[in-house]
Amino acid sequence: MRIILERRADPSKAMQFASPILAIVLSVIAFFVIFVVSGIDPLKALEVYFIEPLTAMWSIEDLIAKATPIILVAIGLCFCFRAGVWNIGAEGQLVAGAIAGSFVPIFFPDASGPFVLPAMLVLGMLGGMVYAAIPAVLKTRFGTNEILTSLMLVYVAQLFLDWLARGPWRNPAGHNFPDSRTFTDGQIMPTLPGTEIFLSFPAAILIAIAAWFVMRYTRFGFQIRVLGQAPRAGLFAGFSHPRMVMASFLISGALAGLAGICEAAGPIGQLRTSVSPGYGFTAIIVAFLGRLNPVGAVFAGLLLGLSYMGGEGAQIALGVSSQTTRVFQGILLFFVLVCDTFIIYRPRLAHAPARAAHPAAR
Repeated sequence: MRIILERRADPSKAMQFASPILAIVLSVIAFFVIFVVSGIDPLKALEVYFIEPLTAMWSIEDLIAKATPIILVAIGLCFCFRAGVWNIGAEGQLVAGAIAGSFVPIFFPDASGPFVLPAMLVLGMLGGMVYAAIPAVLKTRFGTNEILTSLMLVYVAQLFLDWLARGPWRNPAGHNFPDSRTFTDGQIMPTLPGTEIFLSFPAAILIAIAAWFVMRYTRFGFQIRVLGQAPRAGLFAGFSHPRMVMASFLISGALAGLAGICEAAGPIGQLRTSVSPGYGFTAIIVAFLGRLNPVGAVFAGLLLGLSYMGGEGAQIALGVSSQTTRVFQGILLFFVLVCDTFIIYRPRLAHAPARAAHPAAR
């Protein structure tokens, strides 16, 4: 007896719905086992990780602050992945957007007025778009693998930011810390009245709804779906694959750059080398967990934002490593991919064929 994977005649709609839920449950079970093996009370650990961050208003605000950049990046990645374009470098595009958008407050620290913050946001989006255009051009012009180029450009952006923050853009009154001068009030993202929730969060919700509408009801969204699911059919229909690669990269880069400047001009209030703890990579998990649906990415982003909150709490309450968050995210991505396999394939028991007798044994 052996187990084989048999291709389904049609993708399973039940598994499309159940896959992310099953992946989350399996990830929690795996985390439970890890804590048991580590000698940590698993029930206490899961409470610290998933429940305590939701018990106070300040923690809800912190959760939303952490989820917002993840959601923005994941929305852009939904466009790329739907089109069959593997943009793995959104982290670098986020950093590029933070750098470009911070140009105004760093070089014009006294700038104020109603156009300063919009200019920062536009520059941030342009920075992300320009940086995303590099792997897009390399793919469309030279056939370069976009996974490798976009990923390698992440480290270029991070090292460039490190050089800026420690060198020419370092705060002269910052006691040699690797960060820029602090942004002034007119250069900071406003918050919702009576809360510490930045306006970037409701903006992310609106962007998610708009992206869902575009992907679902417009010709552009139809082209993305066709080229992603059946590239040859898209070519026969006259759709341009290079144009779609470029468009999806630019949209993804713009939203990643917007996430970067919203982070710098929001919770951080300045440009730091730690502008992102890996939001661009986490957004890959969020995009798949949300079924490549921009609205689904909002809920998945909140869940992964919770993992950052829980990881910070676990470091304090349980003394675990700061890498615990990434372990959970890696396990979650693994189970998402495993469960997604059963959308197209079904497991089946098969009898092993009988072995023919060896001639010498006759």
